Amino acid sequence: MALMKQAVIPEFFARLKKAIPEPETELEYDNVYQLLVAVVLSAQATDIGVNRATTPLFTIIKTPAQMVALGEKMLIGYIKTIGLFRMKARNVIALSKLLIERHGGEVPHTHEELQALPGVGRKTANVVMNVAFGEATIAVDTHIFRVGNRTGLAPGKNPLKVELKLLKRVPEEYRLHAHHWLILHGRYTCKARTPECPRCVVNDLCLFKGKTTMVGGAGHRV
Repeated sequence: MALMKQAVIPEFFARLKKAIPEPETELEYDNVYQLLVAVVLSAQATDIGVNRATTPLFTIIKTPAQMVALGEKMLIGYIKTIGLFRMKARNVIALSKLLIERHGGEVPHTHEELQALPGVGRKTANVVMNVAFGEATIAVDTHIFRVGNRTGLAPGKNPLKVELKLLKRVPEEYRLHAHHWLILHGRYTCKARTPECPRCVVNDLCLFKGKTTMVGGAGHRV
């Protein structure tokens, strides 16, 4: 796999920053607990779909205790439009109980404690650490995995390898927001099926050989 030269990576992120100076998650939430729940629900689902389900849910559920009182059956009624909703409902109720039992109803601040919660893997823990607690973590989802490999920024055969390579290669000044810049770039520009290369701000730095020549999928790859 082609590897982007280290010397051009600061410019790569400088351009992404110029395009979106203050990137944020597109999941909607009011507190850290709601963020954790939203991220758990977002696995193999879109942020738009999760927000559609959690908007009415989060008007009445703001704490783990309220979620436990709601119960799994009622929770399913709110999230049944999201993929894997039964398993996710079970995990959300279980993690809410553990937050009460082990952490006084608060969301813990460490990777180890977060990943000990049902339904919380490395990616989810990284999102919470980054968004809620300001840690310079990088949660590799399908978008970041694709961008890391396609551009040559951080090629790797699995999400963990891409994550570790990004943590090593992304300049410190850009590391806090790198996660969101790459997700948004992958979601709206460096799309899976037809990347919109002509309007890409890092087109000339990218090592992808199949670049498109017209925006919107009407063009061809070169």
